[in-house]
Amino acid sequence: MGRYIPETVKEQEEMLKEIGLKSTDDLYSMVPEAARLKDLDIPSGKSEYEVFKDMKALADKNTVYSSIFRGAGVYQHYIPSIVKTITSKEEFLTAYTPYQAEISQGVLQSIFEYQTQICELTGLDVSNASVYDGAVAAAEAVFMTLDRNRNEFLVTETINPEVLTVIKTYCESRDVRLTMVNSKDHKTDIEDLKKKINEKTAGFYVESPNFYGLIEDVEDMAVIMHENKALIVEGCNPISLALYKTPGEMGVDIAVGEGQQLGLPMAFGGPYLGFMTCRKELMRKLPGRIVGETTDHEGRRACVLTLQAREQHIRREKASSNICSNEALCAMTASVYLAAMGPEGLRNVALSSYNNAHYLEEELAKIGFKRTDKGEYYNEFLTDSPVDASVLENKLTEKGVLSGLNVEGKILWCATELNGKDKIDELINAIKEVL
Repeated sequence: MGRYIPETVKEQEEMLKEIGLKSTDDLYSMVPEAARLKDLDIPSGKSEYEVFKDMKALADKNTVYSSIFRGAGVYQHYIPSIVKTITSKEEFLTAYTPYQAEISQGVLQSIFEYQTQICELTGLDVSNASVYDGAVAAAEAVFMTLDRNRNEFLVTETINPEVLTVIKTYCESRDVRLTMVNSKDHKTDIEDLKKKINEKTAGFYVESPNFYGLIEDVEDMAVIMHENKALIVEGCNPISLALYKTPGEMGVDIAVGEGQQLGLPMAFGGPYLGFMTCRKELMRKLPGRIVGETTDHEGRRACVLTLQAREQHIRREKASSNICSNEALCAMTASVYLAAMGPEGLRNVALSSYNNAHYLEEELAKIGFKRTDKGEYYNEFLTDSPVDASVLENKLTEKGVLSGLNVEGKILWCATELNGKDKIDELINAIKEVL
């Protein structure tokens, strides 16, 4: 394994000393002891092939589900083979930031095309070159709304709790006052939103579909925020935008979301893709970089970094973000996926997900899993459970089925285009056996 570790032991010791640590274990001091892997219990002296076999045997102990009925932020979609074929080409497998336009035209063009597609998807004017994931995109959007006179922000309690955790972390670091807007029947209480806006409110964040799968009244919320000279940020499910009004059509100022659904596998939680778009007036507040199109001195089409991450170069005190690394491979994956699907293909995926979810709801209701919410939903919905949700989850796992998410004893179910009638009928039969 030595060939994979370029530093000598002495060099490692020098690096640890420089940052004030005694051992590499100190680097993981924030990780709970129970979550740390001590060793893999593989005897020394084995050949590479023998180690590979042992590692594969360990990997085979992982549970691989034949059916997945869980979403809650990460979704199983079919990924056309062309996506991996293109993005696996070695010229794209680089993390280097494309500063030198003359040798980076391919990467710059792929980012430019990604930005164009995301703008078309969200109906807004400008996109950046992506950030780490959807939760980071939401938190970065909060900072985009702030100014000297407005340093308070509203967030509805119907958003994904993991996204909320990241937003809170960001706001604590910048002394931004965060106020939660109450919900009613798992949708944002608009009257409570009106009560909590004041002259210090910079913006409001809402997700639609929200964490419970419900479609929020974003247009009404946008009017309320603009009447109070504040901004509205919408967290979007990118596939759902093929069916519903875009953020731009609803008067949203900034649209963000998790781009994992656009050609990226679930992959144990990453790497993912945070997309961000906004109205043109807010362009210079977007974190990261923006690629633009121009012509060179011979009149040929060329792509350039139109806006670069300010915090990496000059006027760092003006920076609103520390996003500066390149995650263009994930962005390119989304771009290739969108190109492969096309507008009609994306709509078909969205419509199949919608129809499958509603068929799933009907079949679950027949065996006692009643939906707890009213109002329109896309491909996720919350039900009661006639049996303990944790027991059901464990029993279904034994059958190779990942159930919906246990939310305080209720179950948040999800269906995509991969959960067809045959898969749903198998799930219902499996649940009947458990019952």
